[in-house]
Amino acid sequence: MSARTNHLVELAEGSIEILPVPTDRHQAMVEFLFLLLYDYASRTDGKARFAPLRLRIAEGRFREPDILYLRAADDGRRGERFWTGADLVMEVVSPDDPARDHATKRNEYAEAGIAEYWIVDPQDETITVLRLAGQVYVEHGRFVRGQMANSALLAGLSADVTSALDAE
Repeated sequence: MSARTNHLVELAEGSIEILPVPTDRHQAMVEFLFLLLYDYASRTDGKARFAPLRLRIAEGRFREPDILYLRAADDGRRGERFWTGADLVMEVVSPDDPARDHATKRNEYAEAGIAEYWIVDPQDETITVLRLAGQVYVEHGRFVRGQMANSALLAGLSADVTSALDAE
């Protein structure tokens, strides 16, 4: 007999992590940012996707970022079962374990060579944009309500922080 679950899970460091079921507010923010990135991709030949879609960050290690982006739709890292890389990922922080997005995934995505990582934190009402410098992320900007979060990697991509946080 097989067990069934309605929980989201990620494989990290050989362990299964049970993730919280996204809330309506979480999904509204993801939708807002995905549509922004989808529109950008349609103008630049990129490809945007949203979870659940696995991203292999190392051999035997996978994550499912809220949003993934490749600058070229025909990029060889784009696979049917999972992607083997991305140019940009975005995560909306879940209140159950903020350190997972702020620290753990930050380190993992940097090790995986992902050029840019956006951390959208509804608790402290910020969008932090990180860019890869060597093997670690440095802060491109920490944006608050009333500001536009902009990409270090993708010219012309920006998000109104207030609109993202208040997405319905």
